[in-house]
Formats: sequence, structure tokens, C-alpha cells
Amino acid sequence: MWIDSHCHITADEFGEDREAALARAEAAGVSTLIAIGAGYGVAHNARAVQLAAQDARVFATAGVHPHDAAQLDSAAEQQLRQWLGAARVVAVGECGLDYWYERAPRAAQREAFARQVALARELGLPVSIHVRGRGSAAYDELLEIWQREGGGEVTGVLHCYTHDLHFARRAMEQRLAISFSGILTFKKSGALREVAAALPLENLLVETDSPLLSPEGQRGKRNEPARVPMVGAVLAEVQQRPLAEVAAATSQRARELFRLPG
Repeated sequence: MWIDSHCHITADEFGEDREAALARAEAAGVSTLIAIGAGYGVAHNARAVQLAAQDARVFATAGVHPHDAAQLDSAAEQQLRQWLGAARVVAVGECGLDYWYERAPRAAQREAFARQVALARELGLPVSIHVRGRGSAAYDELLEIWQREGGGEVTGVLHCYTHDLHFARRAMEQRLAISFSGILTFKKSGALREVAAALPLENLLVETDSPLLSPEGQRGKRNEPARVPMVGAVLAEVQQRPLAEVAAATSQRARELFRLPG
């Protein structure tokens, strides 16, 4: 069985067939989904929290995406605390730094990420992290904030990993897991597959980031959690391991990180 460690199943793109998409995921062997609350404005977190409360296949996160960093005022933080205290909410996030699109000022992004790491430390929760940039600044600054605010006490995952092997190893030294998405399957992602091959399987997760990033062969279509085994198949290929072993290992790492039952 598989765990989709990062999906946006509450996005509007699933508005007409969300239940069918969940059923397809279950039929494909995806037993559990982590529904990410952040990414569509602060208020959208409520959808993920509500779905997790209603569906035993779903757990949720709550956070403020770097694109929405300027929205994290005191009222939003108070609301975030309430969501994070809800049943079946298992992590803060996704949060982090995005210096690729820079839809929020860098200073606002750094402050929002720092506040959320500190909140995770206070509440004893892991963090789902988004980081992207054209140079090294986003990555270096992210780890600096992580170390300062997390104090070595917080765990987390770098979702949708696309950076180099050196940074992945630095991140793992700071209690961070690495998650691969459909990007791993793309024809032009040979360098990323080399990174995936070199990392220890016991610290890897798989995800869809759906409705985005459909795997090779499905590109141009809406992605959905049922396709997480396609990511796992490529990871198994580059790791030269049986598919069942990769499914078991990535699911176990997700269960440990998010403290999921059984």
C-alpha cells in the first residue's frame, strides 16, 4: 500500500469528482492521503481540516504557503493554531520559501516560515516544507531559519524535491525527509533521478502534489492521488529495489513522520 504524502485533494479542480478520485486512489493501493491545507490562501485550510474529519483515508495539514506569506497576521496565526489543534491534523504546512515566483516579498516569506517552524516546535508537530529558487539563497536561508527556530527539535519533509544531492544530505542532517513527486518521472529529470538513486530509501517519501505535476505519460492532465504508484515505480527503478519494498519503506517513513496510526 502507498501513502500520498502531499496532495491538494480539496482544491477546486476536484470539486466535481473528489469522492471518485479518492475511490480511484484506494483502488490503486493508496491507503492514506495527506491533504495539504495551504496553497490557496489561508482560509482554504478549513477544507482540508474538514475533509480529514469526515474521511478515514485522509489526514490534513494546516499552514501558510510562501505565496501567501503576507497574509500571516496575528488573526491568521490564531486561526492556524485552532486548525492545528483539530483531530487528524498532523503537520504544519506547506510553508517555506519560494524565490522562484516570489509572489510575496522575501522578508515576508522568511518571517512567515520562521513563525510556522516556531509554532511547530511549540506544538510538537512536523512541518511540510516548500522551497524553490533560482540560486542557492532560498535553500541556504531555509536551513538557517529551520535550525534557528526548530532548535533541532522539529522534524519535517522537503516536499516535491528538485534540488541537488548536496542540499538533500544537508537537509537530512537536520531531521528532514525528502519527498519525490511526478517530476521524478519526467524525461528531462535525469539529474533528479541520480539524486534519488543516491539517497537512503528509509528517508524518502512519495507524493503527487495533485492536481499538479502529473507523471510522464499523463502530463497535461489533472493529477490525482491514484498516480502516486507511478512515482514509486520510478523510485524503485533508480534505487534498484522491488516495488513492494519501496511502497513499504516510503509508507513507513510517512507514518513515522506524521505519526499516523498503524
